[in-house]
Amino acid sequence: MDSLVKIYLRLFQETEVGKLRYLYSDIDWNERCIALIGAKGAGKTTLLLQHIKMNFANKKEAALFVSLDNTWFAKHTIFDLADEFYMNGGTHLFLDEIHHYPNWAIEIKNIYDSFPKLKIVFTGSSLLQIYKSTVDLSRRVVYEVLECLSFREFLNFEKVGDFPVLSLEEILENHQEIAFQITENVKIIPLFKKYLKNGYYLFYREGLKKYERKLQEAINNVIDVDISAIENIGFESRYKLKRLLATLAALVPYTPNITELAKTIDTNRNNTLKYLTLLANAKMLNLVSYENKTIGDLTKPDKILLNNTNLSYLYGNTNIGSMRETFFVNQVSAVENLVLARNGDFMVNDYIFEIGGKNKTYNQIKDIPNSFIVADNIEIGHKNKIPLWLFGMLY
Repeated sequence: MDSLVKIYLRLFQETEVGKLRYLYSDIDWNERCIALIGAKGAGKTTLLLQHIKMNFANKKEAALFVSLDNTWFAKHTIFDLADEFYMNGGTHLFLDEIHHYPNWAIEIKNIYDSFPKLKIVFTGSSLLQIYKSTVDLSRRVVYEVLECLSFREFLNFEKVGDFPVLSLEEILENHQEIAFQITENVKIIPLFKKYLKNGYYLFYREGLKKYERKLQEAINNVIDVDISAIENIGFESRYKLKRLLATLAALVPYTPNITELAKTIDTNRNNTLKYLTLLANAKMLNLVSYENKTIGDLTKPDKILLNNTNLSYLYGNTNIGSMRETFFVNQVSAVENLVLARNGDFMVNDYIFEIGGKNKTYNQIKDIPNSFIVADNIEIGHKNKIPLWLFGMLY
């Protein structure tokens, strides 16, 4: 265990706590067991290390941060770690990338039941959600989902301004005044375009020259490691997942024809639907359907989008209509339940949204109550026409 402690202390020393992600203050860190779930590049590891550094500066030995992909776990279990750590006075155990460890849910349950004074926080892929029914952790674990950077957070990291989180209702009711305040001293459209291309994943801050390569590596890691660890799939299935993602990237926004998709990747209908669900859980796709439709692993979505616009640029799909819808769905669905609208593009709660450019008219939604135009390439809106970028202030 000494090797794990050595790594932990080095990471503790090198962690900076200047800027915190939006979720940090919403987490009740006093809970006995917390699962922090999110996509590759969301900043889960950094968030844990920042919490440790801010709360255990004078008692480093009370906490321990370890990554479950460390070779130490080839001969030891998580329970072994918890037992030794607890016996030596440890109180807070932080486990990173837990989906790399087989049967993790059973061991978390055993640790929770065996060490009632030990607090545990673990991180993992979004795919961990599929495990909720495998082992009864529902009354033991509090699940927290960390999305990647919102446009609001991007502006903060770019030192443009630390703007407050807005609710959907605040945007709908006061969008013009809010936009006036934000854009008074800020040229927002160039910043918005920069975000759409390479501002969604936290590792953009490590430099833009290698950003696309790192994003491609993250995608490969999700499919080759994360999904494989959970689904136990072989090389052929991993190849088909990558091929499906690349195929969809060229088509989105796409009303799926599952039979055609299945032929494209040389598999059957059920496998194709399963792959779509896996890519959505891994935050590579957004699957959207109409209201009141039950969504399951073998249910065809009514519309498929890439998860975010950075993926759109990576795969070369710079269609402006696709970009607008992808951004809107990505940011809004992080905090609200979004479905397809029968009239208009999307419905959120009882509101209807039509997405378009600055010259978009109300023709398609003119007789629909609670309907709004979401317009790209405008700084400030008017009446029921709201700037697209403003929906990036929701978290």
